[in-house]
Amino acid sequence: MKKTALVTGASAGIGKATAIYLAQNGYYVYGAARRLEKMQDLIPYGIKPMSLDVTNEESLKACVSQIISEVGCIDILVNSAGLGSYGALEDVPMQEARNLIDINLFGTARLIQLVLPQMRENKFGKIVNLSSVGGKVYFPMGSWYHASKHAIEGLSDCLRVEVKQFGIDVIVIEPGATKSEMIEIGAADLMRVSGNTPYQNLAKSIAKTYSSMNAVEPIVIAKLIKKGIEAKQPKARYVGGDMVRPILFMRRILSDKMFDKMILSQMK
Repeated sequence: MKKTALVTGASAGIGKATAIYLAQNGYYVYGAARRLEKMQDLIPYGIKPMSLDVTNEESLKACVSQIISEVGCIDILVNSAGLGSYGALEDVPMQEARNLIDINLFGTARLIQLVLPQMRENKFGKIVNLSSVGGKVYFPMGSWYHASKHAIEGLSDCLRVEVKQFGIDVIVIEPGATKSEMIEIGAADLMRVSGNTPYQNLAKSIAKTYSSMNAVEPIVIAKLIKKGIEAKQPKARYVGGDMVRPILFMRRILSDKMFDKMILSQMK
């Protein structure tokens, strides 16, 4: 029997690639995002696009309710919806910061709350939370993004232990730089926020770094997600992308001061 997957953030990037890849491999997929018009190309793959705003309670409830009424269950939840907002902490308006946390953390958490009762009843479920290498390390000008991804790591660890007793697995995916709208607009967003402030020199250096990133195709991460949800005993975390493992290794072995120096050495 086909498993049903709900993939958020399916209008672009990792979310879209994951929705397509799962559909191509025998899953019945609902692709959800705010921009319904950006998901019409999913229909030929047998994917059902759904309008979803993860910051809106009624939208979240309606999405889950519709899927359960149509197919009876949500076996797999892939929380791929996310936002990157960049700039020095001093410069980022709190409204923008709250919006990022609302999307990256609270939207993920609320959707998990809504699917868990049915997963517990079925004694089966796979919850995939998209974190980032930025959930383990840090880079200047990304304070709110890193805060949200560090929070996803902690949330997922607690949740994994809580729901294991019900036959539900929680899997964290930690991609490195991945080709997406977030990468494309990251440098421009950074310069908008901090390009004309006392942090402008650092902002220019980091924007240059963004433009030279060796980002992987989203399908690389989609394959990682499929590997995780199909493993009999999935790992707590799956890592993918260019230079991610070396970066995580350096974070483990270096002191905070040494890691700071390593980061700053790249911002010239």
